[in-house]
Amino acid sequence: MGGVAGFVRTSLAVSTFLVWCQAQSSTRNYGPVFEEQPVHTLFPEGSAEEKVTLACRARASPPATYRWKMNGTEIKMEPDSRYRLVAGDLVISNPVKAKDAGSYQCVASNARGTVVSREASLRFGFLQEFSAEERDPVKITEGWGVMFACSPPPHYPGLSYRWLLNEFPNFIPADGRRFVSQTTGNLYIAKTEASDLGNYSCFATSHIDFITKSVFSKFSRLSLAAEDARQYAPSIKARFPADTYALAGQMVTLECFAFGNPVPRIKWRKLDGSQSSKWIGSEPLLQIQDVGFEDEGTYECEAENIKGRDTYQGRIIIQAQPEWLKVITDTEADIGSDLRWSCAAAGKPRPAVRWLRDGQPLTSQNRIEVSGGELRFSKLVLEDSGMYQCVAENKHGTVYASAELTVQALAPDFRLKPVKRLIPAARSGKVIIPCQPRAAPKATVLWTKGTELLINSSRVTITTDGTLILQNISKSDEGKYTCFAENFMGKANSTGILSVRDATKITLAPSSADINVGENLTLQCHASHDPTMDLTFTWSLDDFPIDFDKSEGHYRRASVKETIGDLSIFNTQLKHSGRYTCTAQTVVDSASESATLTVRGPPGPPGGVVVRDISDTTVQLSWSRGFDNHSPIARYIIEARTLLSNKWKQMRTNPLNIEGNAETAQVINLIPWMDYEFRVLASNILGVGEPSLPSSKIRTKEAAPTVAPSGLSGGGGAPNELIINWTPTLRDYQNGDGFGYILSFRKKGTQGWLTARVPHAESLHYVYRNESIGPYTPFEVKIKAYNRKGEGPESLTAIVYSAEEEPKMAPFRVLAKAVLSSEMDVSWEPVEQGDMTGVLLGYEIRYWKDGDKEEAADRVRTAGLVTSAHVTGLNPNTKYHVSVRAYNRAGTGPPSPSTNVTTTKPPPKRPPGNISWTFSGSTVSIKWDPVVAKADESAVTGYKMLYRQDSHSAPTLYLASKSRIDIPVPEDFTHAFVQIRVTGPGGDGIPAEVHILRNSGTSMMVEDSVTRPVPHAVVITTNSLVMVALIGYLEL
Repeated sequence: MGGVAGFVRTSLAVSTFLVWCQAQSSTRNYGPVFEEQPVHTLFPEGSAEEKVTLACRARASPPATYRWKMNGTEIKMEPDSRYRLVAGDLVISNPVKAKDAGSYQCVASNARGTVVSREASLRFGFLQEFSAEERDPVKITEGWGVMFACSPPPHYPGLSYRWLLNEFPNFIPADGRRFVSQTTGNLYIAKTEASDLGNYSCFATSHIDFITKSVFSKFSRLSLAAEDARQYAPSIKARFPADTYALAGQMVTLECFAFGNPVPRIKWRKLDGSQSSKWIGSEPLLQIQDVGFEDEGTYECEAENIKGRDTYQGRIIIQAQPEWLKVITDTEADIGSDLRWSCAAAGKPRPAVRWLRDGQPLTSQNRIEVSGGELRFSKLVLEDSGMYQCVAENKHGTVYASAELTVQALAPDFRLKPVKRLIPAARSGKVIIPCQPRAAPKATVLWTKGTELLINSSRVTITTDGTLILQNISKSDEGKYTCFAENFMGKANSTGILSVRDATKITLAPSSADINVGENLTLQCHASHDPTMDLTFTWSLDDFPIDFDKSEGHYRRASVKETIGDLSIFNTQLKHSGRYTCTAQTVVDSASESATLTVRGPPGPPGGVVVRDISDTTVQLSWSRGFDNHSPIARYIIEARTLLSNKWKQMRTNPLNIEGNAETAQVINLIPWMDYEFRVLASNILGVGEPSLPSSKIRTKEAAPTVAPSGLSGGGGAPNELIINWTPTLRDYQNGDGFGYILSFRKKGTQGWLTARVPHAESLHYVYRNESIGPYTPFEVKIKAYNRKGEGPESLTAIVYSAEEEPKMAPFRVLAKAVLSSEMDVSWEPVEQGDMTGVLLGYEIRYWKDGDKEEAADRVRTAGLVTSAHVTGLNPNTKYHVSVRAYNRAGTGPPSPSTNVTTTKPPPKRPPGNISWTFSGSTVSIKWDPVVAKADESAVTGYKMLYRQDSHSAPTLYLASKSRIDIPVPEDFTHAFVQIRVTGPGGDGIPAEVHILRNSGTSMMVEDSVTRPVPHAVVITTNSLVMVALIGYLEL
């Protein structure tokens, strides 16, 4: 260890050692950091609150103590003082404006240093009463403008203003004719009216926190002289300042109001820029939210009416409070080192920067240089430790940034980062042994092997930071290696043992391969290594490690054996091409081998698509070749889309097939005057590749229309009109600007054509009016399109009829016959077709009760040429009048002569009763009591019986003229459902229903269905029959 003896040994003073020990023991302590600072406070005079609290709280270890300053002078906390500390908060009892208004600052200290808070002002809000002097009356000619001055009393802060007319709370609204300035409080009336006569008072309100106070002035009388009806140009009376200063982020309000007759309209504009989306406009006011530097400039207010205009201009100047761009942070630095701190702040005006150390101003001295936002230390000493603050301020505010500087003096210490105890290394390899003791100032480092001092040589390198590097390692390098570190505070050492192992080698390297997209492949990689260590394999693609968990199943390990690291690649994609490196690694060394994988696939996207030589139906396209992805490009495909559709479509080209060596082609059959984007795709034997990026948007040149409009039709309208309809031509077929339609039409059978020009592509009908046009006259019509390049082809001729008129003739021989109590049949002779003035759509039957007016008639319409109708929903035993009219699209024609019909009486309401039945072999005989019609009911002509074997079988209808019927039934008959009802001229009556059951023998059950309308069951037992009769009311 002779080399070690050369270390410089330094005697340390006891005082230095104590300082060092103190530094070591306080490593967990830190200086004050503000968590809450005082804020500007407004205290209302006369408030019921008896105190003001200014908050201050700092995080510190050991805990901070607090002091307060007012206007830069420390406040003394005496026992009987109105000031007291609660934790760090300053509480002021019974605050008084004369004594307590001012600027306050909190000072927090502990053993590590001192910081001062931002300054916070305490101000007192107040609003005095208006002057008690009477206000002069105002007399003005009606129609002229007038201004009432508010002259508010002393106050703080600002007020909001309203005006009273005659009495409270009759406030004057801001309606465009009247305006209350929130800057001065003055009331402006642009043009007086008779309703303005009265007494006016200014109403001022102060808002401080939750306290609101209002005062109002003496009234001022407004009287009006005789009206002057003359109109006059605007004159601006309420103006915003020539220069308005505003802070960024605030809202700016500009006022502008003018006298004039008529009442002027107010418009705003920015002379050196466009209107911002942040503008909130209501005519006399321009408000800009969240104002920024982009809003700075000159603004103009314009007042205008029919007699003239007046303008006023002023500037908005934006300024800003200081805002940090760069701040200082807590720093630990070695004793004797140099340190440079900097901070920077934005603001307008530009903030001035100053520095504080432990709350006191810091200026340049000895080893410390202060220059604006720069603070430099040369050869730090322990006494430089403390709390530092960078302060940036302008007239709009002050910001503070704080940081703690800790100057360290430490003897070398390996406890956190000792030299590694066991250092394995590979034979013929290299090993790096760091030496990283904690020390301040930086320690001097020496290395030994055993007792031999190591120096730099061809195999040994000691770096400037003390790291030892050994190369081309052999077995003889094994042994103990010790790092010695020393500074003026002390010295220390740390030792590790180097152990030499067998080197790792690749025994089977991966081989380069060439495959197609979608195929699978395994890259082999085998290795040998020192058996005392674990071996791991990693793979990288083009030097980027492969993450098997994020490979979406493309990469997998091919073997679990320790010495085999084969890589399987599934469903290969183009992105899997590249240089694959297999690395076999132990804790001491690694070995790598690489192979190249070429994946062939469809071509990549072509680049640089350029459109030129644009005509109405063709363009010339050029592009640059993309990657062929290891398979020659065979051909190109060109696709396009219009702005009307986002769908890409393959286009026809010249040449028809674009060879793979081409880089230009003509696109043909385009639509004139259409916006296009183009893209190019390349293909090879493996498929079609990704498309190029779209070209820039182009528009083909205009051409005359090539397609005639479709959907030519018409008809309808008012008398003497010909209405022609068509389907508007789509944008795809307009071919140019200035698009419209040319109509040609003539009365069928005549020679000359009339023409009409209809502009606008969206037009879809044309109305031709002429007194000579008869009703339902056929016209020959054709249509063609035009644009500013010319006219297109004409459509085929269509027949369109002029407007119809109501039929002129009435049907005749109208007959009406009552069918049931609520129905009738109506028939008639049709109108003669030669007399029609339109297309006959059908007939309208009108019917009304005797005694009612025809206007109240019910109506039924038929469709087509039918000459009869069945009408339902009539009242029984009622006389009706009936008439028939023809109708077409124009309306209904004249009525036929009316005819009369009387509906029959309704059928009896009582269903058949006392129903009984008897079984006899294959027959069941059913009997019931006859139903006798009452005077207001129609006669009974017979009975209807609906017979159903069960609830699922089809029913059978039986007719009976008497109250008895025999029905055949099968031998295996067990039950049936039967409904019986009366029938006659008035229709069918209400049914009675029975459920018949047979067991054996014969018997009879009698049930009165009229008295039991709700379904029920009765069971009667005889010698050989059980019969259940369910009687209810069900529709047949």
